[in-house]
Amino acid sequence: MKTMYLFGSAAPPVLRFPEVIDSARERGWDVCAGLTPAAADWLHDELPDLEERTGHPVRTRYKRPGEPDAWPHADVILFAPLTANSLSSWALCLTSNFVVGVVAEAPGKGIPVVAMPCVNAAYAAHPQVDRSVAALRETGVTVLYGEGGFTPNPPGERHPYPWHTALDTAEEAHRAAHR
Repeated sequence: MKTMYLFGSAAPPVLRFPEVIDSARERGWDVCAGLTPAAADWLHDELPDLEERTGHPVRTRYKRPGEPDAWPHADVILFAPLTANSLSSWALCLTSNFVVGVVAEAPGKGIPVVAMPCVNAAYAAHPQVDRSVAALRETGVTVLYGEGGFTPNPPGERHPYPWHTALDTAEEAHRAAHR
């Protein structure tokens, strides 16, 4: 079975992780869920349910040296939603949290990565957001930002997050990597 690492940071679409996991599993994926510490705090009460849905522990921290890996090898990684903080940390290779560390080294391991930011227009106005998107694209990461992906909304407004686009693109990235 093909394995997807589904990573999320603390933006409102992460609250739909249970549904997204179910959708990915219906598409034939073995899903392993990883969260930034803030996203894990947001979903604290849901973590047992996420583990039951996936059959794997939800990871938020690095394992200790010598501990066996609790997850199978990833065939693709989908990082969505991706906040401005996680986006810039990743682009700058600041790997203080588990999910950013995994995606930072994934291209070097040949694992296809798809990312979909979730930033409002105020964050998007900061020049580091565009620089970070460009840096990730330079490493081969498919970043769904702008036309055909996530488009920033005004602060305080919530527009539908295109989860179907993220899942479709992760499947396409997996197929392309395994041709």
